[in-house]
Amino acid sequence: MNDYNTKRRALPLPEYGRSVQNMVDHCLTIEDRDERQLCAETIVQIMEGMFPQQKGVEDFRHKLWDHLALMADYKLDVDFPYEIVPRSEEKPEPLPYDTEVIRYRHYGKLLERLISKLPEYPEGDEKQELVAQTLQQMKRSMAQWNTNTASDQKILDDLKNLTGGTVEGDLLMMADVVDKAAHPAKKANAKKKKK
Repeated sequence: MNDYNTKRRALPLPEYGRSVQNMVDHCLTIEDRDERQLCAETIVQIMEGMFPQQKGVEDFRHKLWDHLALMADYKLDVDFPYEIVPRSEEKPEPLPYDTEVIRYRHYGKLLERLISKLPEYPEGDEKQELVAQTLQQMKRSMAQWNTNTASDQKILDDLKNLTGGTVEGDLLMMADVVDKAAHPAKKANAKKKKK
């Protein structure tokens, strides 16, 4: 009869393989304490050899001894060079998921939050510049998500919907946004010429 791994007990740390787990199981059966200590140290050396790239990492040997204790189900009676804290049986409370609905997923939550604050901003040139920059970011986000539907009118309609109709852009503003996005050096060159 074949002895398949799928029919054997699950390994607590499969990254070390069944051979190392068998060594740990054998170590548990050794009655002489000195011999058991030597066996445990040898197992840790073998485990260390499996991950040579980790040798210089701080606390790597401590981690290996922790893993040895875990594979022995904390029943190994040897002199551990580090304090071994048994794993807690208590499961932590599950983290609550954010259930906030994003109306337009392609813009993302942060951009939608920014857009929701636009109506509160006082009217003036600063607000117009903020609306223009918001439209520019909406255009970028839309283009990353789907280049086929990144029309200027769609973006303007989305801005209007997200602000409840209180903030509107126009196609002229969008043309300016597209021009700035396409030619960021043009604006910098214009400033240099003025000097």
